[in-house]
Amino acid sequence: MSGKSEKSKHDKHIGFGIDIGGSGIKGAPVDLRKGELTDDRLRIPTPQPATPDAVAEVVTKVLDHFGWDREFGCTLPAVVQHGVVRTAANIDHSWIGTDAHELMKNATGRKALVVNDADAAGVAEVRFGAAKGNSGVVLVSTLGTGIGSAMVIDGKLWPNTELGHLEIDGYDAEKRAADSAREREDLDWDGWAERLTRYYGVVESLLRPDLIVVGGGVSKKSAKWMSKVDIHTKMVPAELLNEAGIIGAAVLAAGH
Repeated sequence: MSGKSEKSKHDKHIGFGIDIGGSGIKGAPVDLRKGELTDDRLRIPTPQPATPDAVAEVVTKVLDHFGWDREFGCTLPAVVQHGVVRTAANIDHSWIGTDAHELMKNATGRKALVVNDADAAGVAEVRFGAAKGNSGVVLVSTLGTGIGSAMVIDGKLWPNTELGHLEIDGYDAEKRAADSAREREDLDWDGWAERLTRYYGVVESLLRPDLIVVGGGVSKKSAKWMSKVDIHTKMVPAELLNEAGIIGAAVLAAGH
């Protein structure tokens, strides 16, 4: 554990976030005023199978590495309602019905707030990233293996929107419009942009967002496709990228 971590764990302006993904579990202390990591993040491969107990054991290792002994925030690729996991994507199905707050508290000995991964990233982008300073309805959308979504209205999170699973033209939307669909079907940027136009057009007609922030690895290539998505709503690439989940989880756990 570094000296920075030793100092930060006693600072009320420092929180801690952990981002649980299908391939890796990443965590770090976070400056809650700046939205920045205060130390190099630690990444440990996600155990296979990614059962609740196995994942909680890795989460404990991450916290112990930094000597973190206070409350922390933790993401899951799942719908999480009041701490209870309702779905499971890229983690073991045994998570469904699990009280994740109690699981993490009992396993780690620290109070935990567990939230949907896209929601955590959305909060981070609104507070510190591409949507900073924007009021009204902000939709943060992540394009990857699936389509994650977070909706923040005047700074307040509307959790678990799961807009990637809208049925559009008889398909689960992310099966046609996620970045994985572009790669699987070898679509060019124009072809993929047509699908994104259809997807975001439906979202736009339902929710009338004031701003759409798009994250995921493909957001780094936004110059190749974003201007081709023909919708009315302003669309911008995310800024915090791989750190968004950690930052948002820490902010939510701290109640900021």
